[in-house]
Amino acid sequence: MAAPGDPRMLEGLLQASHLATFEELPAIIARHAAVNGFHETRVYVADLREDVLCEVTGQGVDAGEGGGRLRIDGTLAGRVFQSLEALSSAVDGRRQHWLPLLDGTERLGVLSLQTDGDPDDVQLADMRGLASLIGLLLASKRAHSDSYARLARLKPMSVSAEMQWTLMPPRTLASRPVTIAAVMEPAYDTAGDAFDYALAGTTAHLAVFDAMGHDTPAGLTANLAMATCRSQRRQGAGLRQARDHIEAALIEHFAHERYVTAVLADLDLRTGLLSWLNCGHPPPVLIRQSRWITALTGTPTHPLGTDLALPATVHREHLQPGDRLLLYTDGITEARDRRGREFGAEQFVDFVIRHQTDGFPVPETLRRLVRAVLDHHDGKLNDDATVLLCEWHGWPDTP
Repeated sequence: MAAPGDPRMLEGLLQASHLATFEELPAIIARHAAVNGFHETRVYVADLREDVLCEVTGQGVDAGEGGGRLRIDGTLAGRVFQSLEALSSAVDGRRQHWLPLLDGTERLGVLSLQTDGDPDDVQLADMRGLASLIGLLLASKRAHSDSYARLARLKPMSVSAEMQWTLMPPRTLASRPVTIAAVMEPAYDTAGDAFDYALAGTTAHLAVFDAMGHDTPAGLTANLAMATCRSQRRQGAGLRQARDHIEAALIEHFAHERYVTAVLADLDLRTGLLSWLNCGHPPPVLIRQSRWITALTGTPTHPLGTDLALPATVHREHLQPGDRLLLYTDGITEARDRRGREFGAEQFVDFVIRHQTDGFPVPETLRRLVRAVLDHHDGKLNDDATVLLCEWHGWPDTP
């Protein structure tokens, strides 16, 4: 057996992965991890709603036959997924280690492995390198693997949700100047909601859409709006021009029978200048220094597809480093309990502030927010609920 730190582990795994399928990854990973003295190597991926971690065995129609499932709430593996910090414990005379698996900053799952004793610095570096490479391999294989999709789903998915999740960007992105995270419920039956973001040079593009209705046509409407928005911004269009093209596309295809509310926004990552256009949508919320500063109201234009000829005003606000911007759909705030009480904007924002103050990563804050909204609504929403949170850290040379 090679000594810890032997580069053959990562080199061999990388070479073997090029022609490997998702189902073949567990065996390949275990074989190459053994080169550096790692035993019982197991890979777990999170389900769509991030409730459980499902073991990838490579067997069966979902590549998880015979594998274990671990709750994210209340287990050591779940704590690693939530906090993104590696943890270990004693198991049968060995040390068992749990490490987060990430695609960039998007949480994919966790890695479990065992060592014969407490690892030294070289072995710790080997484990981190192995986890990083496995995260990249999972991300590269999942897009064309039905097995991955089956494993990550705990219930059937509607046609509209299948469309939505295929077109959505990853739920998390982080760079030095900005962190962006989003959630969308009901995960298996979402229809009219959509979120989008992208980076281009020193600009972060942000958007949230809410189409009329909760059916497959609502999903088609939201997807058409989002695709038109992407097409326009990739051609260099500004917010107002993108809005005009979305309006025209919706009218052309749905003849005023469908509409979408939306917020389209651009954030200058160097200066913190936020520009946004509200199309009949709940206003963005600005959180500064762990306090709810304001709803960024401004004058909205009409919902897209209604052609009401209201002026489209681009509003602007200067963010400060550390500011958090919330874009959301009304399914979050209008979720009602059995007594008819809404979850409400105040409870929504206070929840985000409280959990961010507790030091949770942004994706974990949103995961817990969705659980709180579902609990408030007895576990089932009557409308789509989407939140996109953008935190501006400041440009690297910003004081």
